Amino acid sequence: MEKAVTDAARRPARNFYGRRKGQHLKSSQARYLTEDLAALSPGPVDWETNPERRPLDLGALFGGREVWLEVGFGGGEHMVHQAAANPDVGIIGCEPYINGVAMLLGKIRAAGVENLKVHPGDARDLFDVLEDRAVSKAFLLYPDPWPKTRHHRRRFVTAEHLAPLARVLKRGAEFRVATDIPDYVRQTLLEVPKAGFDWLAEGPRDWRTPWEDWIATRYEQKALRAGRVPHYLSFRKN
Repeated sequence: MEKAVTDAARRPARNFYGRRKGQHLKSSQARYLTEDLAALSPGPVDWETNPERRPLDLGALFGGREVWLEVGFGGGEHMVHQAAANPDVGIIGCEPYINGVAMLLGKIRAAGVENLKVHPGDARDLFDVLEDRAVSKAFLLYPDPWPKTRHHRRRFVTAEHLAPLARVLKRGAEFRVATDIPDYVRQTLLEVPKAGFDWLAEGPRDWRTPWEDWIATRYEQKALRAGRVPHYLSFRKN
């Protein structure tokens, strides 16, 4: 009982904003969650299963391969694309929206990729159990824009998220951000360098042109249909 109280006292107060689950899951998606999700776990991440916050053994998890991280993978298109194109890399994806997790699991089955792990929850909990300089590349693609000014503090590009991200990234690691929201671009360019990153753009073409290994996600396709302009921002951890 005393240990449980101690663990509860140590656990940081973290509000979560956004949906955990949509109104409906297809029967096939529910089956993917039941049959596949547990085997794709990167290990004990949640406070309930790892109250001591023991670091994950990424070397054992991926056989010593380089580790990449995607924060908020949406429907999983980009994550599966990168896994298939880079079989020598291990990729961990975080996504609290369970419908998106289910969509990813279907794509993993179809593609047959085996170098992916999935945390169906808050990226901040995963950061807790990653060692310093453990990750070689990170992606933040079309994050929730939280458009109202009073909600901007909920965005990923704030110190609460960027500081632990910077800690787990290796020096020289690339951090990619894609968004179609001009004010999100502004906040990203303001806050990410403060967290210890250099913006790599040398001219407009660098943020207007997708990366060479890019695949358009459903969120980008939605933005283009609405007439919004994607921005592709690349940073290097210094």
